[in-house]
Amino acid sequence: MKHIPIIPVPNDEVELALFEERKKIYPRIQKGWFSSWRWVLVFFTQMLFYGTAWLTWNDRQAVLFDLVNRKFYIFGLVFWPQDFIYLAVLLVISALSLFLFTAVAGRLFCGYACPQTVYTEIFLWIERKIEGDRNARIKLDASPMSARKFSLKFTKHFAWIVLALATGFTFVGYFTPIRQLTASLFNFTLGPWETFWFLFYGFATYGNAGWMREQVCKYMCPYARFQSAMFDKDTLIVTYDTERGDPRGARNKKVDYKAKGLGSCVDCGICVQVCPTGIDIRNGLQYECIACGACIDGCDQVMDKMGYERGLIRYTTEHALTEKLDNKAMWHRVFRLRTLIYSGILGLIILVAAISLAYHMPLKVDVIRDRGMPKVTELGEIENVYRLQVMNTQESARQFSIEVAGVPGAIILNNANINVPAAAAKALPVRVRIPAGALPAGASRIRFVVKDLDAPDVIVTEKAAFIVPR
Repeated sequence: MKHIPIIPVPNDEVELALFEERKKIYPRIQKGWFSSWRWVLVFFTQMLFYGTAWLTWNDRQAVLFDLVNRKFYIFGLVFWPQDFIYLAVLLVISALSLFLFTAVAGRLFCGYACPQTVYTEIFLWIERKIEGDRNARIKLDASPMSARKFSLKFTKHFAWIVLALATGFTFVGYFTPIRQLTASLFNFTLGPWETFWFLFYGFATYGNAGWMREQVCKYMCPYARFQSAMFDKDTLIVTYDTERGDPRGARNKKVDYKAKGLGSCVDCGICVQVCPTGIDIRNGLQYECIACGACIDGCDQVMDKMGYERGLIRYTTEHALTEKLDNKAMWHRVFRLRTLIYSGILGLIILVAAISLAYHMPLKVDVIRDRGMPKVTELGEIENVYRLQVMNTQESARQFSIEVAGVPGAIILNNANINVPAAAAKALPVRVRIPAGALPAGASRIRFVVKDLDAPDVIVTEKAAFIVPR
């Protein structure tokens, strides 16, 4: 029997990773016009966040979302669940603002005001102060563990945790009065929900800004994925001028680079080193770009040192780049019909909302008819019982009168007036009687009229059904 050799079959299987292995990014510190603006926004947003919680208004916290009592205080305004329409308007305004800003200048919100960007910037600043700039941090991470490395890492994370907990505490302070929350914290009497959200929000801040950083923008934030749907060729984006910059190459400052066939890019890599998401903007627009402008600052400084014109990397539009438009022509196309429509709709909604708030009625009334059968008196008069809830949104106690209208001869047998404390609601039963034969059998409409006795212009009319037995 002839021996047949066994030929090994090559294994063509290739192991593929579902997720790209993360390479830690060490953003280099960079100063410049855009960097200064980022820090202005950092200071502004954090002063707003940490400071507003401690402001007082009429002997109470100026901004407080009291979920337990279902009252929401925003300076001089008091909102109730019935004012949900204002939250809807706020969300519409936020969405339209996002569309407008993105259509005009791309991901400006991401680069300058997004909480993830802001806190990452703060955490990086702490890291730089403790561990040093980019090269020092790379060297420290590559070195074996030592007393110095442990000390630096411990100090950094301790500072991060303190800041994260302060952020979580302030966040909870908008839902539980922050002075009361502070007393509970130092007396170790925090409630279970306050404790949970204090630690949860603090942990989220520590994890997102300290550890995940650009991963949140690249993989968790949906805005990065659908932003391109709001871009067009007249949207301002951070762009590398390929025609001017290529071919890239290192050179001496004194050498005529054009004679050597080189472009303005010296291929120094500064634009990559300063990028918080670690991309190379010279490869074109990428979804990871948060439009922070750090690469523009870095490139401009290199151009200054080389004696070249600034703007190799700049905010510009695709049309301006390809058609070589000047700034006037570029800005003329930036404010195109699309952005003007967004602006007009946004301005109209804000105007209507402002007028509505200016004429916001500080009185709300809910009427619920009692389910019991109507009472018929010996004279044939009909009585229905109602439950009125009167909400006083002003921050002073008020007295209101209650009248019934819509039926001749209808009277209220009890509780014609009601006193309601400041920013409170009060419920009361109301008995309404109508003369015999005043209404046909079945359900008919009547109106309750509630007036502020001290302010005649504050008046609310609420409809209700009056039942006449058959």
